[in-house]
Amino acid sequence: MVHLKTEEEVEIIKESAQILGKAHAEVAKRLKPGVKTKDLDRLAEEFIRDHQGLPSFKNYGGSFPATLCISVNEIVVHGFPGEYVVKEGDIVSIDCGVQFKGFHSDSAYTYPMEGSTQEGIDLLTRTYNSLYLGIEQAKAGNRIGDIGFTIQNYVEQFGYGVVRELVGHGVGRNLHEDPEVPNYGKRGKGVKIEAGMIFAIEPMINMGTKNVVQERDGWTIRTMDRKPSAHFEHMVAVFDNRTEVLTTHEYLEEAYSFKWRNKSR
Repeated sequence: MVHLKTEEEVEIIKESAQILGKAHAEVAKRLKPGVKTKDLDRLAEEFIRDHQGLPSFKNYGGSFPATLCISVNEIVVHGFPGEYVVKEGDIVSIDCGVQFKGFHSDSAYTYPMEGSTQEGIDLLTRTYNSLYLGIEQAKAGNRIGDIGFTIQNYVEQFGYGVVRELVGHGVGRNLHEDPEVPNYGKRGKGVKIEAGMIFAIEPMINMGTKNVVQERDGWTIRTMDRKPSAHFEHMVAVFDNRTEVLTTHEYLEEAYSFKWRNKSR
């Protein structure tokens, strides 16, 4: 069941998304080779709590142990922060959620460390592009399948794999709500998009096969062929005559020292 949001609820979610965007920036300032992923997680949790928010992911499902999902290289999503030390050439996906005044926000960004290959930066660039192509289809009167078709059609021309097992989702009083928003699909199929919907679009694109496996911890998802994966995510609110991106990558892109998108091709 899709829960349509009021204008007042949209405004609260935008406040939540601002806290989230600035929490991402605190992490981005410190993300570089030599840092432990658990230290990034601590920074994010402290920032969120200091700004009257709660980490949406911590204890999600009764078992997720952290504020951030930090997924490195072949890890697609849901990686645990811990003792891992970030290395030159790594690709690091950071996903975070904030609960504020009873409503959640959710966004993700994948960073290349200095020393990343051109092939890796191309994967990130094209996954990033696919997110915005998907957002263009997220408008009243379209179907959810229009979003997935557009993302899939764009990235598969480069030989990439589109993850099937994990999808975007509605967001509101619950972190995960209807509708599901796959990154693949057919034009004109799926739930009709209407004013009042808020959902996350989050392409998860693999350099190689689309197939993934779940690790024994019950959370971590990695590519079956162990090739890198990229993940970007925004939340959008749909109105009668426009769609607004509620989350922001602006703060983190200002904060991150390696200006990688200037190096793409």
